[in-house]
Amino acid sequence: MREPDRGMEEEGTPDRLYVVTGGRAQASRDAGLDLVSLVVSRQEPRPGIPPEHADILRLCGNPTSIAEISSYLSLPFSAIAVLLADMVEREQVEVRAPLPAAHRRNTTLIQEVMNGLERL
Repeated sequence: MREPDRGMEEEGTPDRLYVVTGGRAQASRDAGLDLVSLVVSRQEPRPGIPPEHADILRLCGNPTSIAEISSYLSLPFSAIAVLLADMVEREQVEVRAPLPAAHRRNTTLIQEVMNGLERL
């Protein structure tokens, strides 16, 4: 008889999620998190912190969306939200809202300026 493949069993299973989140299904406080919120590390990983926290700190040296963190760690948003709320409370990470549309670069305007300069 063949052994069942353990790879699918370990990633994202309810048992693993229970352990990762300490048995919590929701964050202890509302940190205003959504999939496009940007997370930035405020410190380097230290010995003794949970491996998922260390992974998040390493990933977020530059602003990283929660959707990306969820994808990289193969954990659902709900589990990432619990971890991040704990990390915000401990001041290990900072969560920022994404740039509003009004503050993003207008690539159409930039392209028109470049075309105008080329015509000179």
